[in-house]
Amino acid sequence: MSGPGVITAVRGAVLDIRFPAGDLPAIGHVLHVHDGDAPEIVAEVQSHLDREHVRAIALMPTGGLRRGAEAIATGAPVMVPVGDAVLGRLLDATGRIGDKGAALPDDVPRAPILQAAPALADQTAATDVFETGIKVIDLLTPLAHGGKAAMFGGAGVGKTVLVMELIQAMVSGYQGISVFAGIGERSREGHELLLDMRNSGVLERTVLVFGQMNEPPGARWRVPMTALAVAEHFRDQRGRNVLLLMDNVFRFVQAGMEVSGLLGRLPSRVGYQPTLASEVAALQERIASVGGAAVTAIEAVYVPADDFTDPAVTAIAGHMDSLVVLSRSMAAEGMYPAIDPIASSSTLLDPLIVGETHARTAEEVRRTIEHYRELQDVISLLGLEELGAEDRRLAERARRLQRFLTQPFKVTEAFTGTPGRSVRLADTIAGCRAILDGKCDDWPEDALYMIGDLEEGRQRMEARHRDERRGDAAA
Repeated sequence: MSGPGVITAVRGAVLDIRFPAGDLPAIGHVLHVHDGDAPEIVAEVQSHLDREHVRAIALMPTGGLRRGAEAIATGAPVMVPVGDAVLGRLLDATGRIGDKGAALPDDVPRAPILQAAPALADQTAATDVFETGIKVIDLLTPLAHGGKAAMFGGAGVGKTVLVMELIQAMVSGYQGISVFAGIGERSREGHELLLDMRNSGVLERTVLVFGQMNEPPGARWRVPMTALAVAEHFRDQRGRNVLLLMDNVFRFVQAGMEVSGLLGRLPSRVGYQPTLASEVAALQERIASVGGAAVTAIEAVYVPADDFTDPAVTAIAGHMDSLVVLSRSMAAEGMYPAIDPIASSSTLLDPLIVGETHARTAEEVRRTIEHYRELQDVISLLGLEELGAEDRRLAERARRLQRFLTQPFKVTEAFTGTPGRSVRLADTIAGCRAILDGKCDDWPEDALYMIGDLEEGRQRMEARHRDERRGDAAA
């Protein structure tokens, strides 16, 4: 371990520290900076400037820090508390408690946040389907147990609502451990999540790790690594399955871009850091199934300016098993969840994995909706009536499918007044098959909008017919 260093320059979150020649701390190791009675600051070494100087990024605010302050090298990366003691608690990027609760015991185990990904030979393939109760996801983009799924979308199309619904749907019925990483979150969202989890009774099996918008870029950059260290402990040391939820992974890339700029590195494409691909890989490759226990990741990804060719978006997408793409045009039409059935995909949608019926139904649903989209220009110019009989029938079925794949969520009950629905995969497939086979051709489209299974639509239609008969009788 290096002897104490001395701060020679402070430029915002960037610290230059002088150590005795030839005794520099390693890159990635953490420094504890002490400046009189001021609170301790944790910084991470990022580069060696020469034989005596290192450059570090502070993971905490550096306001008031002066040159000449002492920096103690720990000889290790950031070590964060893990294990049962952190269940039900809220941590920051450095492992400090952020929920104003009791301090953790002194003997709590700790793990480094920077670790190598499991060897490929030790990993097991993710082929078991993780059922969510959300129709469009379970049918068209099934999630893998031990896999990685991402929700891609621009601002305001429903990424966070979808992730919150997945938390409600999966955590309550999930017997493993859940770890939530809030990367660049608003304070309000963090408070709401903590409150929701307390009220639903799942907090005692959940660990929350937050690096909020108002924190330095170094803290936001390391939050997912801290969450991963907690998840890996339960997977590797306890043999427990872990559900890892991240909102928002783009903020991780953004924080890395800020850190790269602060360190004086030349930017790469579109201003991103030159280390973009390796930073995303260092995070994503650690999410895997090992030795019978799995880390399953559900990640929200902001798409800047709705540009799906953005380098950050394509770098993240390359690591995913399931891509759930949210569409602004569908959100504008009120089709919630606004998941694009054509752009979304999953490696699990294979007859050998999900079965022949599921795969065939999903393919027919996609083909029908895609054909309807091809006809939309004609429909908008001439109207639905000008189509041929076959095209008109396909278009009407596609519109019914789009409405059937909408669903009220539990997390939006307070705003819409409509109770949330969770639908079994078998009911989703049966409903889509009935629409594709023409059994609902005489149903009004709105009977299928924002319902659970097809039986609910039938009840809605029968109730409407009863009301109409009563109205006729009264007239």
